[in-house]
Amino acid sequence: MSKSTVSEITQTISIDQLVTGMYVKSFSDNSSINIKSEGYISSDKSITQLRKANITQLVIVPAKQKQTVNVEKVVKEIKSKQSSPLKKKITEKPAISLDSEMKKASKLYKNAKSLQEKILGQIKNKKSINVREAEETTNAMVDSIFRNQDALTCMSRFQTKDSYLIEHSLNVSILMSVFAKHLGLDKRLIQELALGAFLHDIGKILLPIDILNKPTPLTAKEENIIRSHVALGLKILEDSPSVSHMAIKMIQEHHERVDGSGYPKKLQGDEISKYGRMIAIIDSYDAMTCDRAYKKSVAPINAFKTLIAAPECYDEELVENFIQCMGVYPVGTLVKLNSGKLGLISRLNKKKPLHPYVRVFYNARMNQAIPIQEINLSESKYKDQIDCCIRPEEFNLNLLGFFKTAFID
Repeated sequence: MSKSTVSEITQTISIDQLVTGMYVKSFSDNSSINIKSEGYISSDKSITQLRKANITQLVIVPAKQKQTVNVEKVVKEIKSKQSSPLKKKITEKPAISLDSEMKKASKLYKNAKSLQEKILGQIKNKKSINVREAEETTNAMVDSIFRNQDALTCMSRFQTKDSYLIEHSLNVSILMSVFAKHLGLDKRLIQELALGAFLHDIGKILLPIDILNKPTPLTAKEENIIRSHVALGLKILEDSPSVSHMAIKMIQEHHERVDGSGYPKKLQGDEISKYGRMIAIIDSYDAMTCDRAYKKSVAPINAFKTLIAAPECYDEELVENFIQCMGVYPVGTLVKLNSGKLGLISRLNKKKPLHPYVRVFYNARMNQAIPIQEINLSESKYKDQIDCCIRPEEFNLNLLGFFKTAFID
């Protein structure tokens, strides 16, 4: 359990009311001896241990409760399905190291973000856009992904709610490229898909900002306005021959769902192209895992659980492949270890997905930075295991600053 640094309104509950995700301030046993021990209840095992210790009452902080998900259960759900890969997956090691690629990826991400902002500004001002610029940028991103995909994947985890429209399309383009590479698709095809993903939401810039960022449920009329962004985006690109038919189809279909509940055409099953079904998964995943003006992000594992639980909406086999591609703890995810150390996932471990590589940089128990070190959780000399995914604000961290120190500087 992790130490709290913020004082909050508390509530006393019985051990029978305790569930994973609650934040405990203290607890007492049958002798009514109060024991101060702060931290999150991260698993059912923790609750069982408290029961065995005859703990009867606990003082919790309701405002700090967070949703949790049984990681092992999700992994089991994935492995229990019979997977028939769509194509032989690429499994070779990266051409260069993460550290070698990170500076290039950081510059690429910054330039792509600026270009996306420029394109949206041109559309808003009713000026023509230069799709060739976008194509050159997304081709460069695909090249980076083929050198070492973890670099741009890591960059895609650092999102800000005020730049959602810009960063979301950029991140979907990155994840689409990584996913397509995982499925063994041809590089030229991946470049086409990356361009389509980069442009998939450009129609939204023409929508009223108060509807896009509305913090309360949309009315039926407002929902129809939001849905019009697909047609608006296609209209903008209708005279752009460099955007392939395949990419256009993907843009058209990114809100379609396999049960016909999506839009704009309510397509079902195989009526939706494979690439349309792929971007539907990625678009939803990225939307769930980043902060927006009207909602908090969820941890990747929670987003995976949502995708798994909706086979009526998303292609089951593609969902499984996507999770295998990303890893249970995707690169760039901020995690807390059992020891109280905080770190960023720096590499996946395909053979042991629950034991990736973590670059640690902070000790939450001491509330101070520590020397940066990359540890392989699958090695026996490291007793640490991942306790939970966390948010930087829980520890008042300048995560971007630590990221630059750990990966770029």
